[in-house]
Amino acid sequence: MTRKERIRLILDRLQRGVYEKEEAIRLSLLSAVAGESIFLLGPPGVAKSLIARKLKFAFRDGRSFEYLMNRFSTPDEIFGPVSIKKLKDEDRYERLTDKYLPGANVVFLDEIWKAGPAIQNALLTVINEKVYRNGEQEVAVKIKAIVSASNELPPEGEGLGALWDRFLVRYMISEIRQSAAFVGMITDTADVYADNLEAEIKLAEAELDLWSSGIDRVEVPAEVLNVIQVVKLKLEEYDADHPESPFQIYDRRWKKIIRLLRTSAFLNERSRVDLMDCFLMPHCLWNRPEQQETAQEIVAETVRRHGYSIALNLTPLRQELRDFEEEVKTETRIPNVVLTDAPRAVEREYYELENIEQYFDGNRIKRGDYDRLAIDEETTMNLYDKNGSLTNRLKARKPEERANAVVINSNARLYTFPLVTDKTEKTEFLYKKPHPLVHGFWNDRLRQLGSYIEEQKEKLKSNPPEELRHLRTNLFVDAGLAAVVEANLSESANTLNSLGLQVEKIRFMYEKIK
Repeated sequence: MTRKERIRLILDRLQRGVYEKEEAIRLSLLSAVAGESIFLLGPPGVAKSLIARKLKFAFRDGRSFEYLMNRFSTPDEIFGPVSIKKLKDEDRYERLTDKYLPGANVVFLDEIWKAGPAIQNALLTVINEKVYRNGEQEVAVKIKAIVSASNELPPEGEGLGALWDRFLVRYMISEIRQSAAFVGMITDTADVYADNLEAEIKLAEAELDLWSSGIDRVEVPAEVLNVIQVVKLKLEEYDADHPESPFQIYDRRWKKIIRLLRTSAFLNERSRVDLMDCFLMPHCLWNRPEQQETAQEIVAETVRRHGYSIALNLTPLRQELRDFEEEVKTETRIPNVVLTDAPRAVEREYYELENIEQYFDGNRIKRGDYDRLAIDEETTMNLYDKNGSLTNRLKARKPEERANAVVINSNARLYTFPLVTDKTEKTEFLYKKPHPLVHGFWNDRLRQLGSYIEEQKEKLKSNPPEELRHLRTNLFVDAGLAAVVEANLSESANTLNSLGLQVEKIRFMYEKIK
């Protein structure tokens, strides 16, 4: 069984009997393998503790510790009682930690923000360095996953910022929304707290240590680093524009984000992080729930604009088509200058109507109103005097038989008024059919250009970047986001289609000439 198949199987077992919490379980397992912690924000009774309890089954010899914090919680209840024997016999202040947080490998701390300062300070080193100071010695803890939860964010002004920053992944969890899932949940009689993972697929401690070295060797390619740097810049720009609610992502968090992306790639059996993994970043960026959508938009737009592409140098092709079109125009069109009547623009905004003041006050109409008039349908039109004051609102249209005129309908009587015009030169074109030799040469050129465009289309279709082959099989990211990663290639395909249409347009320009 491959590593990816095994992780997929573990996720399948963990998700059984837990409805609409698949993403939370996926992120919890990913965080655990990466050696990071996750915070679940949501109301009571939405399976936050269930996720942590089930997560321990993913580990061989899994030991869990679970505690509901309150303002009166003491370090003894979290880290273990002080050993009276050692204190009495050896004068050493040490705790008995085996059955408490330091002795567990999966920890769930509910209502964590209610913990007192002594507990908070100890947790900082446990979460970040995986070390617990027990009396005079520092003990390496073997905690794989710390899942914390609350129905609120850490209160401001109480010194909880450092602890909040230690939780790399943050996820908002809610009640079941879909009716089918709700009915399934309330009628399901299976024991959701039972261990349903086969022993052979559980993750062993030695194995996870070996995996950790493999995760460190996963490559972070240039396109992913580029996306991360652009996202960082956009977040800094957002912070400057929104000082009241900044993201404030600092160096340590960015380094941990890279570790999370590497872990995703490793568990998906890839040697390189890809752009699909980047969609995990929004879970690590927000500080307030209202920032979550902004973080998702910034990451998605950055991936879309800086995603994978194939080296298609279409600039020479575009220029050749522009030059070709100009050549066809030059060879097939003969300019002919004629005199024509053009409406006289008055003060750049109005046209004037001849003889209209014999019947109506005002002799000006706005140029935009005239342009909107139709031949077969009357429209309300305003008349203005020389001072620009509105004098009349009348029904009007353009006449069929005469250009530069307006037909006004007043009391069921029709009046036709010509516009005041000036004689102006207008260039019209006469068309000539190209010589048969030129015609044949152009056909050959267009055939070659069309073939080249089709070759590039086939290249896009048959030789996509290697990273695109597994976009929709990522264990931790919604497959629907693959379309964002593919956007650059889609744009390349659309460009080729547009250039193909331009080839046909050029052909039509000279083929249509009688």
